[in-house]
Amino acid sequence: MDTIFAEATPPGRGGVSVVRLSGPLARTTLESLAGPLPQPRRTTLRALRDGGDLIDRALVVWFEEGSSFTGEETGELHLHGAPVIANRLSHALLARGLRRAEAGEFSRRAFLNGRMDLAEAEGLADLLSAETEAQRRLAMRAAEGELGEKSDALRAKLIRAGALVEASIDFADEEVPDDVPAEVFALIEGVKCDIRQMLAAYPATERLRQGYEVAIVGPPNAGKSTLLNRIGQREIALVSDIAGTTRDTLELRTDLRGLPVTFLDTAGLRESRDPVEAMGIARARKRAAEADLRIYLSEDGRPVEVQDDEDISLRSKADLGNATDPAISALTGEGVAELLDLVYDRLRVRAADSGLVGHKRQAEALERVLRALEIDNSLAPEFLAESLRHAAHALATMVGRVGAEDYLDEIFSSFCIGK
Repeated sequence: MDTIFAEATPPGRGGVSVVRLSGPLARTTLESLAGPLPQPRRTTLRALRDGGDLIDRALVVWFEEGSSFTGEETGELHLHGAPVIANRLSHALLARGLRRAEAGEFSRRAFLNGRMDLAEAEGLADLLSAETEAQRRLAMRAAEGELGEKSDALRAKLIRAGALVEASIDFADEEVPDDVPAEVFALIEGVKCDIRQMLAAYPATERLRQGYEVAIVGPPNAGKSTLLNRIGQREIALVSDIAGTTRDTLELRTDLRGLPVTFLDTAGLRESRDPVEAMGIARARKRAAEADLRIYLSEDGRPVEVQDDEDISLRSKADLGNATDPAISALTGEGVAELLDLVYDRLRVRAADSGLVGHKRQAEALERVLRALEIDNSLAPEFLAESLRHAAHALATMVGRVGAEDYLDEIFSSFCIGK
């Protein structure tokens, strides 16, 4: 296997640049640059030399095979953060037969060497892309192996059930306790109940992982773009008294008290003969319908579209008088904080329903388990045993114990180089 290396810190000038190595040549390569190595897991300041050329004075640490993130011999060099230093070191490593790592290759090797399961790898990818506190907490649960532990517990029940069924087949001519079939079906029902709960929480978990969308909807000149600018505290949307100024959906990604929320400024809803504006209005209606929540703004406070129970209707331009509640003024900021409180309360309830399963691949594996367990008490023991094996296999695929090859490129390509 090749020995790989990559700069694990973001490229560019900084205080420190960390270069990571992994593979069978990691230790000998470090020794050729830094001399005799310190004890594993102990950081030491060393001069890095390529022949007679002093590259840098850096902190050096190495990890033995089986005790590193990847499971291979691994080393790290903590350099001064000038790009020219990392580049000079890269040339020295290439000359020693190492190659540059591909995106996610360190994590991929950790998976292939049994240092993490596939669900943990997906959790780590989510952690690297997390933008809010809620997403971080969700990703940490996956990265710490909670889904794998749950899968193992469910598989243990299926294996127990399968063993009891096999016993009833192998010892059919001998005395078998009468409660064996009852325990088998009790175990199966328990597994099915747990999986249904996990799948019920999947939509909320996936939404939290990807982020919520809140569409600002209303007629032209209702103050939608002004509200978007007020929430973002900068000029995002062009504001004009001319109706139809906004023709395409504008987005503002925010961290709303730990929740990932994207606010959408949509085209004003009205009948238009302008084909371009009409296209924008059609897109606005479609995007608003797909959003998690809608804020209807109008000067009279009445929604111009059919709304869901949780959608919010407000009178805009409260600064112009005609005060009726509820109302806001995006221009002055009046009522905007209260609106954001209301949006947060609506979405917080949905986030509370999230669970462990946040990826479509995981949900599909659990659905295969349920299909395999759709059995009745009259099923012959041989067919029951086969159904249990299929169910256990589907659980194993969820965490990558088997059949993970089709997903590896997709999952690890989302990682940064050096991870």
